[in-house]
Amino acid sequence: MEDLKAYIREVPDFPKPGILFYDITTLLQNPLALRMTVDRFVWFFAQKQVDKVVGIESRGFIFAPTVAYNLNAGFVPVRKPGKLPYHATRQSYDLEYGTDSIEMHNDAIQPGDQVLIVDDLIATGGTALAAAKMVESLGGKVAGFGFLIELTFLPGRQKLQGYEVESLIRY
Repeated sequence: MEDLKAYIREVPDFPKPGILFYDITTLLQNPLALRMTVDRFVWFFAQKQVDKVVGIESRGFIFAPTVAYNLNAGFVPVRKPGKLPYHATRQSYDLEYGTDSIEMHNDAIQPGDQVLIVDDLIATGGTALAAAKMVESLGGKVAGFGFLIELTFLPGRQKLQGYEVESLIRY
């Protein structure tokens, strides 16, 4: 899987000094790398009987609909508060300094749905865990998580203990 690293641009000091930003736009621009990414997500979860694929705003939206299409599943967007037009369920989570929230339509997941959660990056795991809690609060079961990039020096995977977590690239 590490071959995909060649398509990721590393941008030092973005968004602030001392941060090394992993820019996925260079991967997205390359047709082969984009296809390899989607195909690997699908391969990991093809045996799971996935009913819905949740994409976390905003870069999860890039991969989740195509993965859903290939798994013959529906796509569910998870958005920042106030962005969804219908009744939504909200889940808050802790940040380094403060809290944030995400929302999902409260009719997006049906009881018993097997749900794959997809995002571009796992760092601390707070957003991903909040998405899982929303899925479960609506009666769904988390079939797993798929991330393009995992920052292994942060505790994201540990926060998702008990769930299947697949990442394509590790830093």
